[in-house]
Amino acid sequence: MDIQSIGVIGAGQMGNGIAHVMAVAGYDVVMTDISQDALDAAVSRIDKNLGRQVAKGALSADDKAAAMARISTTLETPEVAQTDLVIEAATEREEVKQKIFDSLLPHLKPETILTSNTSSISITRLASRTDRPEKFMGFHFMNPVPVMQLVELIRGIATDKDTYESCLAVVDRLGKTAASAEDFPAFIVNRILMPMVNEAVYTLYEGVGNVTSIDMAMKLGTNHPMGPLELADFIGLDTCLAIMNVLHDGLADTKYRPCPLLTKYVEAGWLGRKTKRGFYDYRGESPVPTR
Repeated sequence: MDIQSIGVIGAGQMGNGIAHVMAVAGYDVVMTDISQDALDAAVSRIDKNLGRQVAKGALSADDKAAAMARISTTLETPEVAQTDLVIEAATEREEVKQKIFDSLLPHLKPETILTSNTSSISITRLASRTDRPEKFMGFHFMNPVPVMQLVELIRGIATDKDTYESCLAVVDRLGKTAASAEDFPAFIVNRILMPMVNEAVYTLYEGVGNVTSIDMAMKLGTNHPMGPLELADFIGLDTCLAIMNVLHDGLADTKYRPCPLLTKYVEAGWLGRKTKRGFYDYRGESPVPTR
């Protein structure tokens, strides 16, 4: 399928990043969310990030203007459903994603490909609730989308070859690199990454080290650009917990049990950077460890 238009559902950090790179690559983008305020904030964020690329010489002013002109926003589901490829980038909760796909189905073109940016949820299970499991797959971008090179492409049990190749062609046009993953809980990146983050939280929980020493140890001892607790705050502790729960439930192995301290932080609403508190407190001039 020759994909020309992209529908993006969700205008948060991932959704606006996806819209950004798609528009720069020449696709017409229709972005939706539950409120106009969220959409306006996303467009403003894209404009700001494109401006940074212009300032760095990575993009011309004309290219920025053209990319912004390709992005439209709507609160109406039918407008998004009429695109060639829909990428769902809502919160990492399966019931939310299923409701979104249920609302799309009556309005989709027969040839439209449905995808999810989920970082852990079964693609096969999400696809089974739609009318086109053969045209459904996982399209998992890394955060921040304009910077990170990798895209995980995940085929469900029914995903056909044409759907995969169409999505692979989109990744190529973006100038990114695709990694093909089988449909197992958390796929490749988060199957490896999240247990490391969870183990870092256990290390904190058990008093082996404090926040500063754990992050410093991994940055200086293993050359990680961010410490695991700093990274957890960047991702969102609620997302980390959701992925660990998917791993624990899906693989039935106690090694994936979420650390109780991670659960406690989420219950407190300390979700990381997006709420200004997590393993670090971001309310001052510089982050301060909370433990």
